[in-house]
Order: sequence, then structure tokens, then C-alpha cells
Amino acid sequence: MDPIGPRGLQQREGALGCPQEGLPSPSESSELVQECLQQFKVTEAQLRQIQASLLGSMEQALSGKASPAPAVRMLPTYVGSIPHGTEQGDFLVLELGASGASLRVLWVTLMGVEGHKTEPRSQEFVIPQEVMLGPGQQLFDFAARCLSEFLDALPVGKQGLQLGFSFSFPCHQTGLDKSTLISWTKGFKCSGVEGQDVVQLLRDAIQRQGTYSIDVVAVVNDTVGTMMGCDLGVGPCEVGLVVDTGTNACYMEEARHVAVLGEDRGRVCISVEWGSFSDDEALGPVWTIFDRTLDQESLNPGAQRWFEKMIGGLYLGELVRLALADLAQRGVLFGGSTSPVLLSPGSILLEHVAEMEKFLAILQETVMLLAPECDVSFIPSVDGGGQGVAMVTAVAARLAAHRRLLEETLAPFWLTREQLVALQRQMREAMAKGLQGKTSSLRMLPTYVRAIPDGSERGDFLALDLGGTNFRVLLVRLASGGVQITNQIYSIPEYVAQGSGEQLFDHIVDCIVDFQQKQGLSGHSLPLGFTFSFPCRQLGLDQGILLNWTKGFSASDCEGQDVVYLLREQLAASFCVQANPHCEVGLIVGTGTNACYMEELRNVASVPGDSGHMCINMEWGAFGDDGSLGMLSTYFDERVDQASINPGRQRFEKMISGMYLGEIVRHILLHLTSRGVLFRGQQIQCLQTRDIFKTKFLSQIESDSLALRQVRAILEDLGLPLTSDDALMVLEVCQAVSRRAAQLCGAGVAAVVEKIRENRGLEKLTVSVGVDGTLYKLHPHFSRLVEETVQELAPCCEVTFLQSKDGSGKGAALVTAVACRLAQMTRV
Repeated sequence: MDPIGPRGLQQREGALGCPQEGLPSPSESSELVQECLQQFKVTEAQLRQIQASLLGSMEQALSGKASPAPAVRMLPTYVGSIPHGTEQGDFLVLELGASGASLRVLWVTLMGVEGHKTEPRSQEFVIPQEVMLGPGQQLFDFAARCLSEFLDALPVGKQGLQLGFSFSFPCHQTGLDKSTLISWTKGFKCSGVEGQDVVQLLRDAIQRQGTYSIDVVAVVNDTVGTMMGCDLGVGPCEVGLVVDTGTNACYMEEARHVAVLGEDRGRVCISVEWGSFSDDEALGPVWTIFDRTLDQESLNPGAQRWFEKMIGGLYLGELVRLALADLAQRGVLFGGSTSPVLLSPGSILLEHVAEMEKFLAILQETVMLLAPECDVSFIPSVDGGGQGVAMVTAVAARLAAHRRLLEETLAPFWLTREQLVALQRQMREAMAKGLQGKTSSLRMLPTYVRAIPDGSERGDFLALDLGGTNFRVLLVRLASGGVQITNQIYSIPEYVAQGSGEQLFDHIVDCIVDFQQKQGLSGHSLPLGFTFSFPCRQLGLDQGILLNWTKGFSASDCEGQDVVYLLREQLAASFCVQANPHCEVGLIVGTGTNACYMEELRNVASVPGDSGHMCINMEWGAFGDDGSLGMLSTYFDERVDQASINPGRQRFEKMISGMYLGEIVRHILLHLTSRGVLFRGQQIQCLQTRDIFKTKFLSQIESDSLALRQVRAILEDLGLPLTSDDALMVLEVCQAVSRRAAQLCGAGVAAVVEKIRENRGLEKLTVSVGVDGTLYKLHPHFSRLVEETVQELAPCCEVTFLQSKDGSGKGAALVTAVACRLAQMTRV
């Protein structure tokens, strides 16, 4: 095929506009037309190859791999949220590059999705050719003058105007209001701008103009503006597509996929910058001789070359002109005649092509073919991208306001080191008073456990573990080869836990009998240890008076009674240790929380004797019941306390344990919803339900392995109709509540180990803490935060945390075994 450019056409015609002799016959003309048009036909296989190549380039660019250079840029725009319908206010918009050689200024009033819609005011300014190709400062000064001229005609003030800047050229953004021009396109070639921050150039020009005080809040390309400007009544729009002078696409991507951001959570709008796609010749099979000619004669040959020059409106008319000129030269069209217009570049415009072709219908058919599992709707943006740019500015303002409210709400949960040190000191003081028998919120109850396991214990033991909604019966066999445990869990229905004491203990006995029968132990007499995880005053190893119920229990006729008598079996204190000579502290963080430790007997005023040790049950869940935790208690803690079955009691436990953390989170979410921060300010019925937000959800939501969409799925299962922004804020609430709980727990442990160290006059203490409880074990970060807090507050103590493998039931058996060993030693 001969050259197709204007020169080639003229040479082949001889005389410009004169028909050639020997025109082709109708059949030959048809063949020539089909030969020309066949070059533009793309097969399904070619489309799928292009799709796969583009997707591969997108993923490569997102991952940050620079070699080989990716064919698309995948630039973060720092737009992290889409509109949710509550955005309101007046915003100024400046569009540059969205419609070729013109600049547009808009005044957009947003009234929310339910408010009265107001048409934006706008004015278009033609950019002179010498400005498009001249110095950069000249271009931005022109833009600033256009802004002033537009505002002069409006009844607006001169102060506090918020502007969104639509700058539709390839840029590298490092913030919502920071964007460096990579390269000019669309016929612009201003000097001194590439490599510069275009927002700062505009701000400087506005300052030089000096007429209005305008704050440039965001810089947005026209593609992002298009995505953000969709009609909200149709539903959330998460992809933007521009096919105008140029072409580009953007979409909301998971932030964890964008290597340059280094973020694990949230989303960000990515500008694909696909105009440059296939500089590596991936589109070679569908590139025609007309595309090659067009590229060679463009302002930027070889750059932005194939994808945009095969799609963008700046080029489509020219491709049509070249094809028509070729067919005319061959004698197929216009009687073999051409005209000066046909030979003039730019004579056929985009609107001429659009009138002849059903572009949208073909676009939809192609997407359905290549992505059959995606239900895609194409929604024209409101007023091009101008409304969207205003929406980006409004969303940025909304997010900033919501961020301030969220931080104000969660501020009391972020404890300082000074607060934790003060808490540690208060607990030490309360411990000392409790040991001396003085009034204290820490009861410091002797357990009459005087030793810890040394590994020599042998025999078969039964253990009972009652401390929450489940009750366990265990058979523990201690032998030289280790510990063998068989157990069964029995549930305690709410009507039993809150019924009569006789009903509760009858249920426990029934469970024991059932377990004995299943294990073939009926008629066997075995030592039994009982973990009874409620506040008791022990009068001996096998005597305990229930002081008060906690954890949702309220069985009548039990408080003030000897639970040993009620059960008619032996009782052993809850003691979470294993055969570890350094394990001298026990910690429970589950449904409730408590701690115990080995205290010097001389410090225990209620038990005679000056030598040896005594395990002290701190009952630290009640710490602060005297009001000493007031400085740390929040409005949300007060709400949870007042709604509990024991208001004013177990205040420390209500800030730490699994029974209450979900409720604290629920009350925070209710507050944020009432302030319009969450769920578009709409009251969600399920959030009104007490205990709907279980503490286990905190553990799931805070898992590092979950993407934000999985967090959304968990919350949507609860009936919460939330956006990704909502999910991110709920995550932050959960993190703040659980972090505070872990820090409070850590401060308590630090007080205990420091007490042990000072008791023994040691510069350095090595000690282990036996830990049990679902919150400590299952929450992804709780244990680490506890350990970090202890390390910070008790630097002279080397503390190891040992998770109990079989819970406090095994500890009860070990206590029983120790008691049997000590009794045998006494007899000997």
C-alpha cells in the first residue's frame, strides 16, 4: 500500500481534486472498502489478549516493579472515598485540559442527595494558542484572571472560597493537593511546568492576581471528576471513564495493593493513565497504517501513542479523514476526487464521528463479552467532570470534619505513659491496703494455696471450672510422662445462671454425674479441684464464701454462702499455673478478668505466720469501684456500667474483659452515628440492641489477614449498611477500645511483678505469668500490647507470659495435686 499522508495523496492524484481515469468497478470498490475497513476490525481473541495485557500492566505498576517499565502508570490520586449523599456547600471548580483548548470555571452548590438540585453556574474561556505553547506562568496567570472574571459576576464574598482543580494531564500525585506534571498532552506544550507542582503554580498565580482568597483543596483529573460526579440516586460509582479529547480510566482500589502507599487498610482512587498503554507494542496486531501515519504527524510521536490515539476524540476524526482520503484517492469515494478540506488535518471532528456511530452500545456489548460476571452500568456524569471535582472537594471537607470528630471521640482511649504509670501506682497502693485489711477496692483474698507445682505431682484428679456461660468438667491424669486431660463442656442457660442457687448447683452436679458416667468413673472416689471464678473470701483451702456474683450471674441465695457446702465437694481456688518454678502470677482475660500472685505470708494480715508464701486472689475486676478510675472512665464506660446488672461494681473488669468491650464499641458507634460520622447519620436499628456487637467481632475485625471488604462483610452480617469509610472507622474504634483494655491489663500486671520484686529485694526479677482467657488468646494484638506495656512500666522485671493450654480447669487439678503432695509430706 502506498503512503497515505497528504503528500502521497497529492502525488498519486496528480492534480488536486481532479478525478483519476479508470475508476474501479462497483465490485472492485466494494472489495477496496472492505480491505480498508478490515484493518479496524478487532476479533474476540485480540480483545481478550489486550484485556490480559492491560491487566498485567496494571498489576505490575501497582506492585511497584519498575523493570520492565509498565505500560500504564497506575497513579494514586489520594481520593480515598466516594460520595455518600450528605455532602453540602458551595464550591469553586477550575477545569483545565478537559475539553481541549479551553478552560472552564464553575460555581457548584451541593445540597445532599435529598436536597433541591441546583444547576451549576459555569463560564468557558478559550485558551489562545500562544498561551497553550508559551511559558507555564503565562498559562496559570491566564487561569487566575479567568477565575477573577467569573467571580466578579457572582454575588459572592472574596474570602474563604474552596476550589477543586481539574487538571487533566498525566501527573504524579503525592497528596490530595500536591500534583507534579509528568508530561503535557492534548496539544499543550507550556514550558517550565513539567516536573513542577501544578497546585502550587496555581496558588502562586491566584496570589499574584490578589483579588480573591481561594483555597485550592484538591487537584483532580477529569477522569476522577467523572467518577465522583455520577448521580447518587443510581448507586455508588467506583469507576470513571473518559472518552473525549483524550481517554483515561480510574477506579477505587484496595490500598493494600498499591505498593507506593504502604497502607494496609482503606481504598484509594487510582488513575490508570491508560492512554500510554502498549508502548511495548502489545496492540501491534490491531494497529493500522492510518494509526501509524497519525502518530508520526502528531505533536508527540511515539508517546501516548496507541491506546489514546486509537480512542481519544482528538484523533478519531483524523483517523476517519485519513481513511476517507485513501478511499477517495483509490477512486472508491467522491468519484475519485478529493478536496482541500479532506486533505486538511483536523477537518473531521469528534462530533462528526459521534453522529455516525453508536459508541455506547458497542462499549456495553464489549464489556459484557469480556467481563460476563460483572454487572456494569454506564452512567453519564453530571455536567461532565465539573460536578465531580466539586464533589471531591466536598468529600475531602466531610472526611476532614469526620476525622476530627472521630479523633475527639477516641482521644480518651489513647492512654499516655503518665496515665499508665499513675494507674500502676494506684494499684500498688490498693494492693497494700487490701493486704493490711484496710478499706480498698482490691480485696486481696488469701487462697490458702501455699506452693506452686514442682513437677512431682502424680495421680488422677477431677476438676470443675465455672467462670462464665460454659461449665467444664475435667479428668486430669498426672504421670511422669506428662499430663493427660479429658474434658467436656456443658452450657449454663441464662435462666439457670440467673435463677435460684439450688437450681444452679443442681445443674452443676448433674453435669458432674453425666461426665463420670461417660468416663466410667461412677462409684470412683477422686480428689477434686473447683475453679470458681467469682469473688470469694476463702477461710481455708476448701472453704470459700461467695462475696458477689459477676459476669452476668445472679443466682439467688448464694452470696454470703459457702460454695463448698452448696456443691458438697472440695473447693480449690482458681490458680492458673503449670509446672514452672518461675510461674508465680496468674492472669485471666476472658469473659471477666482477674489476677493472683504469690505474696510473702508476712504481708498478709488476715493469715497468721511470718514465713512462706500465700497465693493472693486480687479480685482486681473490682479495682476502681471506690472511684479511683474516674480519670480514665469515659462517657461510654458509664453507659455500659449503668446498663449492667451490677452498676458501680467491677469497674476495672468492665474496661478490660470480653463481656463488655463489644458494648463499649456499640455505644461509641451510636454516638458517632448521631454526629453524622457513621452510616450517613441514619439510626441503625440493630445498633440499638444490647450485646449485638460481640467482643469476638473485635478479634475478627482487627485481624491483620483481613482485607477491608472482609471487615465490611462481618459488619454487614450484623445488619450494618456501611461504606468502606464506615468500615475503616469501625476498625479504628475497635482498635482504640481493645488497645486501652490491653494497656490497663498490662499496667496491672506491671504493678504485681514490681510488688514481687520489691518483696524480695531484687534488682532484677525473672518471673512467669500463666495466662488464660479467650480475649487474651484469640485477639490478634491483645497479648502483644499487654507484654509491651509490662516491659515499659516494669523494666527491672523479665516477664514471660505462658498461655495455659487447658484453662483454669487444669490449674484446679494441679492445685489439688499440690495440696495432696503437701498433705502427704506433712504426714511423713
